[in-house]
Amino acid sequence: MTRRLNDFVRGVCIGCALALFSAGTVCAKAKAKDKDAAAAKSSKAYSDADAADYELQAVRKLLPKEPVKALWRARLLLDTAAENAQVESLYGSCTKKVVSLYKKAVEAKNFVDALRYYGSLQAAGYGQLASLPMDAARLRNAISTSVPGLSAKDASSGGKVSSMIDGTVTVYVDKGIKVERGVGYNDGVLGSGFFISRNGYIITNHHVISDCVDPTYKGFARLYIKLAEDSDTRIPAKIIGYDKGVDLALLKVEVDAPYVFALGSSTDLDVGDKVFAIGSPLGLERTLTSGIVSSKDRELFSSGKVFQIDAAVNSGNSGGPLIDEQGRVQAVVFAGVQNYQGLNFAIPVEYLRSELPILCSGGERLHPWMSLYGKTKRSPGAGSNEGVYVHYVMPGGSAKLSGIVVGDVIESVDGEPVLSTDDLSLNFLQRCTDSIVTVGVLRADGSREQLPVYLDVRPDYPGYDVYTHDTVAQAFVPLVGMHLLQASSMNKKKFTVQGVIKGSIADSAGFDADDQVEVIRVEISDDKSQAGVQISARKRQSGFVDTVLGIGVPLDSPYYF
Repeated sequence: MTRRLNDFVRGVCIGCALALFSAGTVCAKAKAKDKDAAAAKSSKAYSDADAADYELQAVRKLLPKEPVKALWRARLLLDTAAENAQVESLYGSCTKKVVSLYKKAVEAKNFVDALRYYGSLQAAGYGQLASLPMDAARLRNAISTSVPGLSAKDASSGGKVSSMIDGTVTVYVDKGIKVERGVGYNDGVLGSGFFISRNGYIITNHHVISDCVDPTYKGFARLYIKLAEDSDTRIPAKIIGYDKGVDLALLKVEVDAPYVFALGSSTDLDVGDKVFAIGSPLGLERTLTSGIVSSKDRELFSSGKVFQIDAAVNSGNSGGPLIDEQGRVQAVVFAGVQNYQGLNFAIPVEYLRSELPILCSGGERLHPWMSLYGKTKRSPGAGSNEGVYVHYVMPGGSAKLSGIVVGDVIESVDGEPVLSTDDLSLNFLQRCTDSIVTVGVLRADGSREQLPVYLDVRPDYPGYDVYTHDTVAQAFVPLVGMHLLQASSMNKKKFTVQGVIKGSIADSAGFDADDQVEVIRVEISDDKSQAGVQISARKRQSGFVDTVLGIGVPLDSPYYF
């Protein structure tokens, strides 16, 4: 890393200053003005000594409660402040703390956390990895043999597809009685699930059991399952872990599973292949339907692509297995997607495989975030994808502080090749938050670097964080897909379009380079999931006639990392 210490600390200061601004609907002009003033104020000239002291104090404050983040910041400081005894001492303290946490995790057989600490030490340049009791390969092997579902030791032998119904369950969330017009009705949620281990671990969808884990839900909710072979008996179930981003949940019941499914690999599955869905549509237990894979690349989740299937599924099928003709689980069905009536979808089993170790650790699974926006790079005439091209880096985010810049191409994470956004999404599904990874980037000048990057917690709506941490002109890159240049010193709302990201909202709306735009208004929805953007535009494709456009912008997408 070749940046001066002042540049690094100034990036921290500006990011912190900008993070203090705006929460909700903000006038674009006032917002930009305040942020420019904050940036100017925080960009005062620091001496190297002042900068080092500022960052040393920040790392010392992080160390007691966030030792991994402190280790990352110390590593960055070590790269920018060469031959500084205080920095080297603090880096040593950070590594000592993380090594201690690693050893405690190994002793407790918490191999997921142990691997997180080991990987963070490796990415931060710890020079004594060989002295640690278990390396990454041994930790991964321990995870694969101890996590239910990852090894095939419990899987039942094949047989007819009809015999596999016994491995499915009906998931029922009892919500008591609801009263409508003075009449009481039983209230509850029905879904499906399936056994992945002999000792009672079950997979279902998060949305089926969401009321049981939603801290804002104040009503009654109790979770049960019903076995396919005994639909009259309610068996209490416990939620082990859940992930609302990928819509998966891991349950546990104290019964011996009558049938255990083996997890397949959906790379073996292709469009047109026959599949079977098992579940309890509309509460009708033991229902088997068949169909084919219609598509493998539908973008419905921010964490990756899902299957579209034509097997008949209905409300209640959610959480059931989608199996191939050999009885292997290839995906997890989810049903009842709004705006897609008549179309059915399923979550690829690779997501489940990646998630299982973290779900088994318990609680809510949080997704990693390094505060950038990128799309798959593929040069004209190239025979394959080349990585993830970085279109935007958020001020104050870990990618920015680590030295990733617009124009970089992400080629690897911890040595694993990244050829597309799908690769990066799947890679991140295997990662824990509060960890450090090594990101390999190709620079615009053709050089390559390996950068230590901290993985923070991904916000529910990354676009909202972008909008509240940056100027309107910069935020429009990931939000709308426009690269904007200020067109008037008198009117801060007027811009010239420098470029448009292919496949973006701006591209679909017919914008092109050299178009003139004025941002009239940006309004954020109450739940921060959507933005309404009003623009006055003179587009070349419209003969440069003045038009006013209203654009709805989702504040989440699969391209935020």
